[in-house]
Amino acid sequence: MSEFWLISAPGDRENLQALERMNTVTSKANLSYNTKFAIPDFKVGTLDSLVGLSDELGKLDTFAESLIRRMAQSVVEVMEDSKGKAQEHLLANGVDLTSFVTHFEWDMAKYPAKQPLVSVVDTIAKQLAQIETDLKSRTAAYNTLKTNLENLEKKSMGNLFTRTLSDIVSKEDFVLDSEYLVTLLVIVPKPNYSQWQKTYESLSDMVVPRSTKLITEDKEGGLFTVTLFRKVIEDFKSKARENKFTVREFYYDEKEIKREREEMARLLSDKKQQYQTSCVALKKGSSTFPDHKVKVTPLGNPDRPAAGQSDRERESEGEGEGPLLRWLKVNFSEAFIAWIHIKALRVFVESVLRYGLPVNFQAVLLQPHKKSSAKRLREVLNSVFRHLDEVAATSILDASVEIPGLQLSNQDYFPYVYFHIDLSLLD
Repeated sequence: MSEFWLISAPGDRENLQALERMNTVTSKANLSYNTKFAIPDFKVGTLDSLVGLSDELGKLDTFAESLIRRMAQSVVEVMEDSKGKAQEHLLANGVDLTSFVTHFEWDMAKYPAKQPLVSVVDTIAKQLAQIETDLKSRTAAYNTLKTNLENLEKKSMGNLFTRTLSDIVSKEDFVLDSEYLVTLLVIVPKPNYSQWQKTYESLSDMVVPRSTKLITEDKEGGLFTVTLFRKVIEDFKSKARENKFTVREFYYDEKEIKREREEMARLLSDKKQQYQTSCVALKKGSSTFPDHKVKVTPLGNPDRPAAGQSDRERESEGEGEGPLLRWLKVNFSEAFIAWIHIKALRVFVESVLRYGLPVNFQAVLLQPHKKSSAKRLREVLNSVFRHLDEVAATSILDASVEIPGLQLSNQDYFPYVYFHIDLSLLD
């Protein structure tokens, strides 16, 4: 599963024993895989500042989660025909998201623990705000490009009455630069082809004999040329309508046709380059943040991911990718890393507020094995740590639900510090 529960309990002897008991029960019942979650010792500051940070971190947590969801969706949209491979690009520091979370280690270089907590939170908030600003501008430009291209493509996909003709006709189909003659384009229903061939020369005076030619056709009809004198255009149009022939308003302008074709080619090329072609501009520093590395430590897990790479190294590996996709990859990693650091900060702040000073608590990361086991896992935790909030436990616990040695709860209450990490939202 890609769901994690991040909890903490006081670090005294009684609660360390409770944690061991939790590990034993969840292991025997195959409810979850548990690992310690290392959080550095921060400067606590005042109680008032912690209360303020608690509220601010809650909002920042929500903002960060929303941001990485939007970035993940942008990766899917940019990948288009390769949407199935989008997950390959949603990494954190070069490793898959689950590995990053289960092997999390605080980035001291980027977020120095010796700084006041307010400064650390402010640093993360500014970084995420910058990513969102860049995301909005980049996706807006990409969406504008897509819209312009789609509008042009729609013009080339309609029927003969509405579609552009610049990709159909050629210079040779028209009499050009003549003072007296003009070539018109006429849409003829398929059942009327024979009638057109027999009558077009007599629909008006001054129609050039044998001047018609079929240019193209669709399911309903064909596009024919006819050359006549300019002075009889209106008369010819009127007679054509009477015979269910439609003159398409089109005059060959080589410069305009060339411009339209070039615009379509340019938009197609620009759109393709957004995710398939390398771009020198990104090498010149379009990454939002400077290089950093995050180390990973195997917490009893043999499947240890490779050592973290810097963002620049990952950029070099993506030489064949377009600028938008490469930017999304690098900055999704940045935002996700920041999000997990926010979770760690929330655990620290809430643990101090709930368990008091001096700072002494143990954080644990639980990965439920099955969604169906989540309720039972919650009951185990509530029973093991009910002593942390006896008043709530007495009123909430349901004594009728039991497993050997434990009184379990049917309710979702948290006598311990608890936060949820749901990576399935990014699938």
